[in-house]
Amino acid sequence: MSDIHAQILIVDDEPDHAEVMAESLRRLGHICTIVDGFVSAKEELTMGSFDVVITDMVMEEEHSGLKVLELTQQQQDTAATIVVTAHGDIPTAKAALQGGAYDFIEKPLDLDVFRNLVNRAAEMVMLRQQNESLKGQVDSAFGFEGIIGDSPTIRRVIELIRQVAPSTLPILITGESGTGKELVANAIHNQSKRASKKYVAFNCAGQTESLLEDQLFGHVRGAFTGADRDREGVFEYANNGTLFLDEIGDMPLSMQAKLLRVLETGDVVRLGQNSDRSTNVRFVSATNQDLKSRCESGEFREDLYFRINGAEINIPPLRQRREDIPLLVNHALGKFSADMDRPRPTFTEPAMLRLVAYDWPGNVRELMNVVQRMAVITNGDVIDISQVPDEIRSSNSESSYDVGSLAGIGLDKLEKEAIRQTLAMTGGNREQTSNLLGIGERTLYRKLKEYGIK
Repeated sequence: MSDIHAQILIVDDEPDHAEVMAESLRRLGHICTIVDGFVSAKEELTMGSFDVVITDMVMEEEHSGLKVLELTQQQQDTAATIVVTAHGDIPTAKAALQGGAYDFIEKPLDLDVFRNLVNRAAEMVMLRQQNESLKGQVDSAFGFEGIIGDSPTIRRVIELIRQVAPSTLPILITGESGTGKELVANAIHNQSKRASKKYVAFNCAGQTESLLEDQLFGHVRGAFTGADRDREGVFEYANNGTLFLDEIGDMPLSMQAKLLRVLETGDVVRLGQNSDRSTNVRFVSATNQDLKSRCESGEFREDLYFRINGAEINIPPLRQRREDIPLLVNHALGKFSADMDRPRPTFTEPAMLRLVAYDWPGNVRELMNVVQRMAVITNGDVIDISQVPDEIRSSNSESSYDVGSLAGIGLDKLEKEAIRQTLAMTGGNREQTSNLLGIGERTLYRKLKEYGIK
């Protein structure tokens, strides 16, 4: 156990009792933060990061400990919570266990029993974190269905894909252009029960109404000039498989009504024909527009919106998951170098940091294009900041806070958040973080312990 140093939050309104617990754990190498109630605990659980939370049950309210337990599960669901109860308060202890507590311990504390309990909880959390880290490394190295990233937001997207793919729910994928909506659609198909059937993708943008109807539903011979033979539309072509309609928000209103009918009945009518043809497709759609706003303005049918939105998967823009940029860059660089049959170059630290700091309005698509350009023009085995395109190198779009939102916030909170954000931007690299913040690594390490940041 000596090699495990857990971040521990102690919530107790009796200072002497809290200090006794903290001191007994600090001797084992654990890092302890003490707060005196639910309000202070809420601030720490929102801003900090903890492996174990130890909370007294009765503080400002009779069941304050249960409130701390619930908040911990909401804010830091990987942490283990230990509840300290009065002697013999079995019903409260059972309520804590039913609420998800790791365990409880009665007052007065036997410090040996207490330390062993905390150590077991910390070991469980560390093992869980190691398993998640290994899983993340595998997903980062090989990607999940081509989706590269290990940020919390991308992990949530992947988890959603795994949850909804086996169902028959229609899925709406939202996000800015270039975020990878078609990758997600393809992943849903590959993880579904229809994976062995056809996956058909069709983009609704830029299509005239007559051409769009023909592409979706097909036509029979003689339906219009030039229609010299029958042709099936994408609904028939994707029968028993998955149909992905991209940019569905650009579809004309009259076509939206026809699409709604097909989705509700499963029957399509080819142009020039009166009889229906039955189809069975898993329907997935995507848009970079705010469909709720378009419903309010009358540009998109509300009934169609509810029909296509069985479940929504939102893909965050790249600027909101900067920690994924090094993974994406290295993945793309390896791919493009292999395509050109060249050794893969490496990025210098300043060059990589410049890419991480850029806002990427074109998202992953823009990043891939930039990396490909750099892979083509480099003549050596290192890509430095001079080879980063001028528009990125000279950009002032580095991540920053809205100054107006900082008014009235304490300096310690600002410092804590600055450290947290810089760590995220550098993918957890402490050396890069200390350089960017202009502080020494020892100072950074001390502040990480002080603020409970991992």
